[in-house]
Amino acid sequence: MGQRKLMELPESGGHATTDVLAEKQSRSLWWLWALLIGVIVVGVWYFRGSRTPSEAANASAPATAGKGRGAAGGMGIGNFVVPVVVATAQRGDLPVYFNGLGTATAFNTVTVHSRVDGQLISVAFREGQYVHQGDLLAQIDPRPFQVQLEQAQGQLAKDQAQRKDAEANLERYKLLFKEGVIPQQQLDTQAALVGQFDGAITSDQSQIDNAKLQLTYSRITAPINGRVGLRLVDPGNIVHATDVNGLLVITQLQPIAVLFSLPQDQLPQVNTKLRAGVQLSVEAYDRDDTQKIATGKLLTIDNEIDPTTGTYKLKAVFSNENNALFPNQFVNVHLLVDTKHNLTIVPAPAIQRGPQGTYVYAVGSDNTVKIRTVTIDQTTGNSVGLSSGINAGDLVVIDGQDKLQDGSKVTPTMTVGGNGSARPSANAAPANPSAPAPPAPRTQSGGSRR
Repeated sequence: MGQRKLMELPESGGHATTDVLAEKQSRSLWWLWALLIGVIVVGVWYFRGSRTPSEAANASAPATAGKGRGAAGGMGIGNFVVPVVVATAQRGDLPVYFNGLGTATAFNTVTVHSRVDGQLISVAFREGQYVHQGDLLAQIDPRPFQVQLEQAQGQLAKDQAQRKDAEANLERYKLLFKEGVIPQQQLDTQAALVGQFDGAITSDQSQIDNAKLQLTYSRITAPINGRVGLRLVDPGNIVHATDVNGLLVITQLQPIAVLFSLPQDQLPQVNTKLRAGVQLSVEAYDRDDTQKIATGKLLTIDNEIDPTTGTYKLKAVFSNENNALFPNQFVNVHLLVDTKHNLTIVPAPAIQRGPQGTYVYAVGSDNTVKIRTVTIDQTTGNSVGLSSGINAGDLVVIDGQDKLQDGSKVTPTMTVGGNGSARPSANAAPANPSAPAPPAPRTQSGGSRR
């Protein structure tokens, strides 16, 4: 028994040693956990203390921006001050134009033909030359007509001599008849012979005049003032009065006409002006309808409406002193029919359209925009005449409307001279250096905010 107890004593002593070691190990782990927690607390305190108030404000900005967009009386998108381009509404008159498509037409066009048959021996014009009425254009060989003239003159001289002899015999027969030597019949026959020679002389004179006329026709001259086209026949060719193409074509360019069409609904207003004796002004623009070519007057309107197109034709005349218009040239025609007086005029980009109708964004003295419903009276080119809604001197937004709503704060930039350049407005608010940059503008079709 004693030996058995002695053998069990070491086992109980081993358990005691293990418990002591475990207790020491747990105490060392608590110190490690305490040290780790302390380091975390110090790091959090240091990180929070190092952040500046401005960074904290910026961190909360997105939340504020999200709420500000739907708030009434907000500043643009969120709290942003929106930069816009503005223009000043002006009081004035606005012309009323009817626009149509037209074609320039030569006021007169002449195809020059030879009036006699013969050889073309010379051409006295240059292609494209401007000629005046009566200027020599071409020469037909005149020698055949000169020979005819000489023959007619010779025949005239012969008939005149024979008539003189017959007239002398008639005087003798009259004396003999008084004395009763010859009968009445012989006297009448001699008188008839004198009459025959009178007829022959008249015929000879007409032959002379015809030969002279043929000589005149052999010299081809310009019948009108105008511009010569391309030569159709070269010298040396035999030309005839019956030739189809002729020798050349002359077109009268000064003045020149323009034929254009307008819808039939506009006929009453134009016709009323013409019947009242009003001289309507007409402006011709180029194909792109951007550059004015010439200014003329309305001459007349056609006597019927084209049922296939529902339009009617008009004719305008232009002096065309600088030859800016050319026959068959396509032009855009602006017919001035009236002038609207005492309107408030704004640029066309200022007009917006939405569920509430036609409106503009007006900038107040505090750089806050307000939506104002307007009534359009007349639109001409890039200008719109308003009869109500805006007063002269008001600032209206012409660019940047897609970022605006009623009550938005803006930084206005005034247009200079209508040429697209801009300068800051006098009442523009200074930019906030601490405010974040506004988002990129969005593109909307039609330029109106729905």
